[in-house]
Amino acid sequence: MSSPSEVTAPAPVTGSLLDALAARTPVVPVVVVDEVAWAVPVARALAAGGVPVVELTLRTPVALEAIRAIAAEVPEVLVGAGTIVTPAQAEEARAAGAEFLVSPGATPALLAAMAETGLPYLPGTATVSEVLAVLETGHQEMKLFPAEASGGAAFLASVASPVPAARFCPTGGIGPANAAAYLRLPNVACVGGSWLTPAGVLAAGDWSRVTDLARAVAELRP
Repeated sequence: MSSPSEVTAPAPVTGSLLDALAARTPVVPVVVVDEVAWAVPVARALAAGGVPVVELTLRTPVALEAIRAIAAEVPEVLVGAGTIVTPAQAEEARAAGAEFLVSPGATPALLAAMAETGLPYLPGTATVSEVLAVLETGHQEMKLFPAEASGGAAFLASVASPVPAARFCPTGGIGPANAAAYLRLPNVACVGGSWLTPAGVLAAGDWSRVTDLARAVAELRP
């Protein structure tokens, strides 16, 4: 394990969030932690496997504290907050140390709140109309969610030609069997997935398994 003096924190994301994520990994781990004690070990395990990114979802009462722990103790990992569903959560996540934000959908108030944090963000979209609405705000990078239920890779392939400005990190129903089909698309920079950090594996504290799953991600690079 690297000592704190040997660790280099990632540079703040100042340009394209999708490019910054894709430069680190083709798969952004979507992580749910039920215990704060899991946060630092899972982040370190992912980094050890070559995936120095965590999208920690705000689905549990400990999520913000977990983000604080990762930001403070694992600076080599780019930590983001996912499942931003209210304007207040955007600022709470920023204050906790999140370096990027991800939402499952996009309302005008939510888009404004994420923008006001000054952090890069991926608003969720599921239809062409929603994609166009996000583009109208001047924002070109977004999440497709739920990806498989919304039409999957075939949907994104169809959108690429008429709406070339939109770029995506699809999430929802994506795993090792279908991730490559998304990653081959010109409008997809990376995908989000929860298969790198299964709930049972985290509960068991099997951090070596997380590292093994992270290492396998390299094979998905197009």
